[in-house]
Amino acid sequence: MQKIDKPRSQYIIHSQAPIRICDTGGWTDTWFAQYGEIFNIAVSPLAKIRMQVRRANNQKQHIIINAKNFGDRYELNLEQGLGKHPLIEATIAAVGVPRDVSLDITIFSQAPAGASTGTSAAVTVALIGALDQLNQRHLTRPEIAAKAQRIETEFLGGECGIQDQICSTYGGINYIVMHAYPQAEVTQMKLTNDICQELESRLMLIYLGKSHSSSQIHKKVIQELKDAGSDCKQLNDLRTTARKSKDALLAGDFLAFGQAMIENTMAQGRLHPSLIGSDASRVIRIAHKRGAIGWKVNGAGGEGGSLTLLCNPHPKEKEALIQEIENSNPAYQHIPIRLEPHGLQVWQESIH
Repeated sequence: MQKIDKPRSQYIIHSQAPIRICDTGGWTDTWFAQYGEIFNIAVSPLAKIRMQVRRANNQKQHIIINAKNFGDRYELNLEQGLGKHPLIEATIAAVGVPRDVSLDITIFSQAPAGASTGTSAAVTVALIGALDQLNQRHLTRPEIAAKAQRIETEFLGGECGIQDQICSTYGGINYIVMHAYPQAEVTQMKLTNDICQELESRLMLIYLGKSHSSSQIHKKVIQELKDAGSDCKQLNDLRTTARKSKDALLAGDFLAFGQAMIENTMAQGRLHPSLIGSDASRVIRIAHKRGAIGWKVNGAGGEGGSLTLLCNPHPKEKEALIQEIENSNPAYQHIPIRLEPHGLQVWQESIH
């Protein structure tokens, strides 16, 4: 991160972080799994922060939140508790803001909200990165990922694994071994340029038209997994798909990689049939008919959200698949993606 050399009356801090797709081994990065193995891929679209900083000069501090995706612009008052956007506000409260500055913070995600691609984690990581530079604390990547995860779980009381925050912070293609929740070892996979290019040409992200919601189904699954124990077959089946994903990509074996995606999706369905929603099943049938060799319901699964496909890399075949999917339901949307190797990025712009 770029260091702020001396105080200025005004300047802008920018930050951005990628989202996560194709998370084989998901569900095993949680407190109830206790240990896990997870594979995931960081991609654009990005979550972006633009933080305009102004010296308060003994005047009252003002913090303006501009949540562009929701059309909300308002002044934050943490003394009144959390308001319109608890995750954003909790992040600001947890990291802190110097008393002698006022902020105008614009938050924008290029990915749809509720797409089950770790968008909330990407926003949190990007905001922590910007606030960390403002405070000149220079947190490490593991510290940023851990702080983002604690904000969702400890501060807000949500159910949240560790993989999304790691993916947004580190970027790249990750194999994560969680030895004991929440401690993890992150291996960033080094693939040849040819494998990366083919992977990027084959991957496809399909938004299923409505926001994913953590319903009572997820609570039921969590309770059943907790009762079954960390070494139960359901969780071990998921852990195995992460290892298979890693080994397949290192070998450049896309058929094996696609099979690992399919096995993970089937394992999700065995946790509860409703985790593979009707829209996901419909898109999978179309993709299979069109020659796709892999599909993964992103995140925990359920109605809404999104699906990662591993398809034919030929542009005309991809275009035909996209057209058939989008024609099957006007709400379905192909979201163009690119591999993002860099993870969290923060930089500063001077205002002269």
